[in-house]
Amino acid sequence: MQFKNPEILYFLLLLIIPILVHLFQLRKFKKVPFTNVAFLQKLVIENRKSSQLKKWLILATRMLLIAATVIAFAQPYFSNATIDSKQHFTIYLDNSLSNTAKGEKGNLLQIAAQEIAENASEKNSYHLITNDEVYKNLSNTDLKNTALKIKSSAKPSKIKDILLQIETINTPLKNTSVENIIISDFQNTQFDVFSKLTSKTTLIQLLPELKNNISIDSLFITDKNANNFNLTVRITNNSDTQKDLPTAIYNNKKLVTKKTVNIDKKSTNNISFTVENTPEFLGEISTSVNDTYSFDNNLYFTVQNNETINVMAIGNNNSFLSKIYTNNEFKFLNSTVEKINYNAIDEQQLIILNELESISESLQKAINQFVNKGGNVVIIPNNSLNLSSYNSFFNKLSIGKIDKIRNDSLKITQIVYDHPLFKNVFDKRVKNFQYPTTKNQIITALNNASKVIKFEDNSAFIQQINNKNGKIYWFASALNKNNSNFTNSPLVVPVFYNIGLQSLQFTKSYYTLHQENTIEISTQLQKEEIVAIENEKSSFIPLQQSLQNKIKITTTDQPATNGFYKIVARDNIISQVAFNNPISESSLNFLDFSKISEIPQNINIKNNVAETLQEINKKNEVQWLWKWFLILAIVSLLLEILILKYFKV
Repeated sequence: MQFKNPEILYFLLLLIIPILVHLFQLRKFKKVPFTNVAFLQKLVIENRKSSQLKKWLILATRMLLIAATVIAFAQPYFSNATIDSKQHFTIYLDNSLSNTAKGEKGNLLQIAAQEIAENASEKNSYHLITNDEVYKNLSNTDLKNTALKIKSSAKPSKIKDILLQIETINTPLKNTSVENIIISDFQNTQFDVFSKLTSKTTLIQLLPELKNNISIDSLFITDKNANNFNLTVRITNNSDTQKDLPTAIYNNKKLVTKKTVNIDKKSTNNISFTVENTPEFLGEISTSVNDTYSFDNNLYFTVQNNETINVMAIGNNNSFLSKIYTNNEFKFLNSTVEKINYNAIDEQQLIILNELESISESLQKAINQFVNKGGNVVIIPNNSLNLSSYNSFFNKLSIGKIDKIRNDSLKITQIVYDHPLFKNVFDKRVKNFQYPTTKNQIITALNNASKVIKFEDNSAFIQQINNKNGKIYWFASALNKNNSNFTNSPLVVPVFYNIGLQSLQFTKSYYTLHQENTIEISTQLQKEEIVAIENEKSSFIPLQQSLQNKIKITTTDQPATNGFYKIVARDNIISQVAFNNPISESSLNFLDFSKISEIPQNINIKNNVAETLQEINKKNEVQWLWKWFLILAIVSLLLEILILKYFKV
């Protein structure tokens, strides 16, 4: 038994008062002469005994009255915790898409939120954490209102990060009994993440009723032309063999094509479609199936037909470049030194300075501004370059200097396969191929340069220098046929093609929610002009950077839902993009607690939210006893009155 006001118990010392009154009564007996009759002696003795009993009963009732009254005011109670200690619960409710599956009672997330609201205790305070929000210091009323408003989020749950977040927000809670409640399906989770937990924690696992799922994982587009394109869709079956699975493709909500497919048990199939191309293609792939998750049964994508990369080559020997930068992907502009259109430089994404003997001051200034605004430049030197002119240009670009020209025939033998320029170019690393050669090399000392291709002596043939916004590619040798046969080698196409392709990141067919996505759009904005991303339900201004003839957009936590979004500037739609849910949420890999050999004492495993909260509330419930002691005091008073009135001596 515990007391809310234990200091009042000092008043129990008042019990000494009735004891003293009883022991030291000042009542004096008066002697009365009486006939000495023998039979009266026995009567006097019995009368004295009755009087003594009455006094002891009155003493007992008075002491009980005082004691019961004092204890009642001290407010006694039974509880597992002291009344002064604050009870606080930090609840994590996993609102990821996987928790929207159907359980025994219905939607797992909705049922869990409802049971939290119904079983919140008035005597406790709460923190509530979801994948995308943190609600601190909630009363039971606030918790109820907040829990019922929780919606699913495409942001995947990362239990490790959640545990760190719980520890962080619990740290300021002093003189408070803290208990954690983690509600999740524990998808793709290892039990090891809970090993460092020291506070008392209850893990409540929510599992879907169905354990079979079919998901559309990805797609890629090939052989695109003006009339049609080939679309390959990757579908994963995590359950038994699925026959005659209907799969349809829509363009702007209109059915384009449809077919049924068979997918073997626990396998992945690539399904191909030939689709008619249109100027604006807002596509959706959809399957009709009753499975665990419905959010992965469709996938949105766009097909952009109007994007080209502007490439400008300045020099006299540009014929090999015009064969690489063809009209379907690039807009190639060829210019001699004498006829440079400086106004056209601002419209380019890539400029190639091809074997110029010297670089004029005006051209140096224009290229420097171009690079600082995010443009990419390829510099191919001339055999008879003007060293002073080139070093002046390098100095403006802050990339280093040229030391000398070396007349020595060298083979080009080493490819840096891990360089981004060669991503997805080679199926395997080729060690023996027909090595191209150069007759002389320009020796440089460049700042922050990475090697792309190397000579046989390990010196650099091609280097990439990253400017703050743009990239500069330096070739150590002239590429004319008198000096090198590199333009006849198989390397020339992937090198120049990928340099051009990476000068502007084409809008992808689709992006994934809650990942860092970079979107580059070829457009020019006015000063201080911004773009917004919007659809019918939401709108936001993304992180953006205006570069040379393009705008670079970065998204992370927004948008929040999958679908099509417009990129808008000046109330004009400059592009449309598609966002889809993360593939990781389609997994049926859940933590199996039954296979955990040893669970720490501070961790409890449950599978029902309502029962767990009711059990916690009951365990921490306070049973007040002061009413019973007050009743006992009243009964004591009544007993004393009855004894005084009816106990005859």
